[in-house]
Parts: sequence; C-alpha cells; structure tokens
Amino acid sequence: MSVTTQKPAGRAPAGPRPYHPTVARLTRRALLGRRRALLLLALPALLLLIAALIRIQAGVDDRAAVEILNGFALAAMVPLIGVIAGTGAIAPEIDDGSIAHLLATPVRRSTIILTKLIVAVGVTLLFTVPSILLAGVLLNENNRQVAVAFATAAAVASVAYGAIFLMLGVISRNAVVIGLIYALVWEALFGQLVPGAQTLSVQQWSLSIAQRIAEGGTVTSEVSLGVGVTLLCVTTAGATWYAMRRLRSLTMTGD
Repeated sequence: MSVTTQKPAGRAPAGPRPYHPTVARLTRRALLGRRRALLLLALPALLLLIAALIRIQAGVDDRAAVEILNGFALAAMVPLIGVIAGTGAIAPEIDDGSIAHLLATPVRRSTIILTKLIVAVGVTLLFTVPSILLAGVLLNENNRQVAVAFATAAAVASVAYGAIFLMLGVISRNAVVIGLIYALVWEALFGQLVPGAQTLSVQQWSLSIAQRIAEGGTVTSEVSLGVGVTLLCVTTAGATWYAMRRLRSLTMTGD
C-alpha cells in the first residue's frame, strides 16, 4: 500500500518590494561621487559660515536666525540640494542610455522609482537638516525651538522636492536646468515675494509646519497647517506616481 504525503503549503510569494538594495547602492554611488559631493557640501558650508559670521558680529539674534534659516536655508539651499539629488538619481542614466540595463532586469519600474526617491531624499536630508540645526543653534542658542522648527520644515520639504525633481529627471532631458529655474526663481524669489505664488510654494507649505513648532510668531507662513500638509502630501504622491508612469512607458532607446 502506498502512502501519499502532502507537502506543507509554503508562504505566498512576497509582493513587489518598494526598495531594491542594488539599485539603492548604485544610486548612492552616483550621487555621492566626488564632483556631486563637493556641490552638495558647498551650500551647507556656506550656511554655517554665514551663521558663524553673524554670531561673531551680532551675537545671539532671533530675528537673524529666522531670516537666514528661511531666506537662505529653506528658500534656496534645500531646493538646490534637492535638484542635485533628485535629478541626479536618474537623469544621467536616462541621458547616457545606461538606464536600459536596469530596465532590462526583472526589477519593477515602480520599485526603481521608489528606491531612487528614498536615496535622493536621504541624501538631501543628510546635507540639509544637520547644517540647519547647527546654524540655528549658532544664531540663537537661547531659542533652539526655531532651529528645530526649520530643520523639521527642511526634512518635510526634502521629501516633496525629491519627488518633484526625480519626476523631472524622468520626463525631461533638461531636468537640471528646469529644476534650477524652479528652485531659484519660483521658490527663492516668487515663493517669498509674490503673494499668489506663495500659496503654491513648497517652501511656504513646509513653513506652515515650522510655524506650528516654533510658536510665538517668530515664524510665519502664507498657508495654514492643514493646507500646507495636504499640498505636501498630494504633490509628493502625485509626482511619484507620474514618475512611475513615465518610466513604465520609457522604451529601451529613450523616451
């Protein structure tokens, strides 16, 4: 008499991973190469130099802290580093055609986008948040809440910028130029001075979070906290989704 045994049911196949270690390693290597690393270090170093000089000349100054952390760090440094990290995570691979090797692998294209977004955001956080915290303490060590508020705003803005500039890297061969125009003209100029444009500025959205953390009226935003958080989430999700969609339609020979 024969006995038939049944194999125990195995686990269901795991779903698609949102993070791929090999893609992440290659992206980090590309972003932290010698040339890009120097560019990424230049702006935080300039911020700390400005903060140190103001501290030496004027001492502790709450107003100066807000002006520097808002006018330079959040309005210029964070978006510019976001441009370098976000577009650099994928645009060079598309431009030189090396993306074809990655697209030929079984890795899902949504996983490629999410992995590159995680790395780009991580690099942006690394080169912005610590320097903003330190600059805030240098400018006003008696009110470290302002430093924490702007560091938090920078962290949140880094996620949105990462998604926006990664999307630009997928859809345009001029992603760096477009990103620089957006960072320098829209965010650094219109986002601070033009009332209508301020409500459509990542800087102002993230400032709504800084305003809530700092309290006391030292930090102000042109949008409410609810509107700012909603627009940050919608923009990040929308840009990430569109980048995935465009990468899926990208052929092996180009867009």
